[in-house]
Amino acid sequence: MPEIPAVPQFGVFVPQINTTAAAVIATAQAAEQSGFDSFWVMDHLYAPGAPPLDVPESWILLTAIAAATSTIRLGHLVGANPFRHPSVLAKMAATLDQISGGRLDLGLGWGSVEDEFAMFGIEAGTRRERSERLAETIEILELMFTGRRFDYAGKHFRLRGAWGLPVPPQGRIPIHIGGGGRMLTMPLVAEHADWWNCVAAARGRMPELAPLRGTARISAQYPVGLVHPGEDPAEVRTKLLRRMPESSWGTPLIGTPDQLVEQLLVEWSRGVELFIIRFHDHAPPRTLELFGAKIAAPLRTIADPSSTTGGEAASAEPQPRPENQNP
Repeated sequence: MPEIPAVPQFGVFVPQINTTAAAVIATAQAAEQSGFDSFWVMDHLYAPGAPPLDVPESWILLTAIAAATSTIRLGHLVGANPFRHPSVLAKMAATLDQISGGRLDLGLGWGSVEDEFAMFGIEAGTRRERSERLAETIEILELMFTGRRFDYAGKHFRLRGAWGLPVPPQGRIPIHIGGGGRMLTMPLVAEHADWWNCVAAARGRMPELAPLRGTARISAQYPVGLVHPGEDPAEVRTKLLRRMPESSWGTPLIGTPDQLVEQLLVEWSRGVELFIIRFHDHAPPRTLELFGAKIAAPLRTIADPSSTTGGEAASAEPQPRPENQNP
């Protein structure tokens, strides 16, 4: 049995596909108001597997969200490392961390969508080369974030007399590495990550992968169908599986608030500390509020019975608000 974390955290994952920046910003604001700990977007140049659709650029989008929120943490699930040189990435991350007041979590992956690199003319290299480059990127980020001059001589990157200023307000920005590969991803997690983000499709292998993560804390992605009062659970399931098929997203969590509390307690007992939720209905305010009041707050209270905030939130009825137009 893994060590059970003290208090669970909850994030919302909203891939910005076929939507506008304004809609995603509004969803992030609603998530913050509903008590979520973090808000996550994807980092792609297009929507993989879909026809041409609007996909706002992720770093500019997060910067706008940072300016429109005040407490919720922000990040990518996960950043595609081949898109940016490490020194450019470090400058972007430090700047966004300043704008957000120290709220950036830096999600990174070595890049697994081969078609994307070919489509947009990005020389990404082999899978192993991409993994090696991610390791070097994180080493360079660590050096850049100190603000001190340094030299770096790696297999793929070389910097001479470089420095990173401004430095992040956090000092060291937490690193999340996403994936579930034993050979190329988990060694990076064990050596470099503060968090291992277990992608939804790998959750079934969590017992065999978790021991490979070193000291990294566990976050995991979950497709969630929250059944509101009066809704048909079968219709919620159908809608969820149409958007997030089990072949790609693993077993979904579907149910009423009480049922989801029980399901998430099981996941918490497996050592998951940060639950990153992708809702079946695109996370409108009514869903975020219901989840925050009737699922997240009770789970925090179970984990920490001395928490008065969690108990008060658990007893609060969510107030109706206009629907988000994020499709």
